[in-house]
Amino acid sequence: MFAKETYIARRAELRRRIGKGIILLPGNTDAPNNYPNNTYYFRQDSTFLYYFGLNVPSLAGVIDTESGAEELYGDDFTVEDIIWTGPQPTLRELGDGVGVTATFPMAALAARIADAIRLGRRVHYLPPYRGETKLQLCDLLGVRPAMLHDYKSVELMLAVAEMRERKSAEEIEELERAFHIGYAMHTTAMSMCREGVVEREIAGAMEGIAKSMGLGVSFPSIVSQHGETLHNLHSDGVLENGRLLLVDAGGESLANYCSDHTRTYPVGGRFSARQREIYEIVLAAHDRIAEIVRPGMMYHRDIHLEAYRVLAEGLIGAGLVRGTADDAVASGAMTLFMPHGLGHGLGMDVHDCEAMGERSFDFSSIAARAAESATCIYRAAWRVEPGTVMSDEPGIYFIPALIDKCRAEGRYKGIVDYDRLDSYRDFGGIRIEDDLLVTETGCRMIGDKKIPVTVDELEAVVGR
Repeated sequence: MFAKETYIARRAELRRRIGKGIILLPGNTDAPNNYPNNTYYFRQDSTFLYYFGLNVPSLAGVIDTESGAEELYGDDFTVEDIIWTGPQPTLRELGDGVGVTATFPMAALAARIADAIRLGRRVHYLPPYRGETKLQLCDLLGVRPAMLHDYKSVELMLAVAEMRERKSAEEIEELERAFHIGYAMHTTAMSMCREGVVEREIAGAMEGIAKSMGLGVSFPSIVSQHGETLHNLHSDGVLENGRLLLVDAGGESLANYCSDHTRTYPVGGRFSARQREIYEIVLAAHDRIAEIVRPGMMYHRDIHLEAYRVLAEGLIGAGLVRGTADDAVASGAMTLFMPHGLGHGLGMDVHDCEAMGERSFDFSSIAARAAESATCIYRAAWRVEPGTVMSDEPGIYFIPALIDKCRAEGRYKGIVDYDRLDSYRDFGGIRIEDDLLVTETGCRMIGDKKIPVTVDELEAVVGR
């Protein structure tokens, strides 16, 4: 948690941006795992954390944009609770820590919202993503679940996304701490990568590091010799010499900031000639993006497509693509090899703000789209600014089902050499990912050292 002045300033700026009505920011509750008293690890809503800073279940914050009132709702622990939890701070003490002096029991929130509705005041809330929060909002607002979409506040969505886009110096410090968790996770995975090890052993070791150094993993770790499956969460494979292991994983700092890195390396510690060729193509795209990103660039036009061009040039050299790189990109053929975006925002969420929207660009241009879809996610219009943090994660994947589909539909004729591509059907996939901070003049990678990434670096440490 940061100093209370940080949260006071954030709430004041949000109040200024919204200007009219009241803002309702529910925190998350405990969520049962397999029975009510056995819950998942608690994770607070990131927007509630951003403005109120309290990593405690079952709270809600209210900001009155006109009177300036800031209120915290929740219930103090009873003696019966304390038997199980030990002594806990009161709601008033929690509020004092983040600069909120007006605290009320949770039961009072219904009357507060009802009064606002009765007076014809707008209640601003974000699209909820948890079932418990949806039910809570339905009770408070007196609407059916299907109507929550209709009354969401697009103004609040855009204001929060804009504010969370530019990371402050103290946020960057937390992202650096998250990097160190990720560094330890990935270098441990590299040291374990040898024939006969089960993938889940590596995933488990990384999760232990994440829990010992921070709050745990920032998302379920991907540890797989089937790198062609983009989000492969099945870690049942036994490592075999000569195959590639893709590890996409990150940690979460004690202040809820995330890291996200991917490395792909050979079981046994040596790349084959073919693996090395494809790996070097992906690394060239990764490095090219880290060289060119600067403030004001458009994510899709200037960054994502540049990564595609570098990949296309490499695949032409490998004999898998014909013609020019520009022709390959324009035809859409690169989506056969990399069917995902180059990167995403990063911060308190590993895909920052994607619970309700993201990025800092001209939000007014997509307000109608946001109202219809309940999301601000539109990376084609994302303009990176100083303080933007984004992942840089190009990849090349040989996905048999996608190859067959594109070939059967006659796509990319004259550009993709499908006959040559057939010999790569069992190759798997390669992804390389690091996290970039956009500065005033360019960008830099988060972290004060580098997770091994070149062929020589990986061959020196993998399985050692």
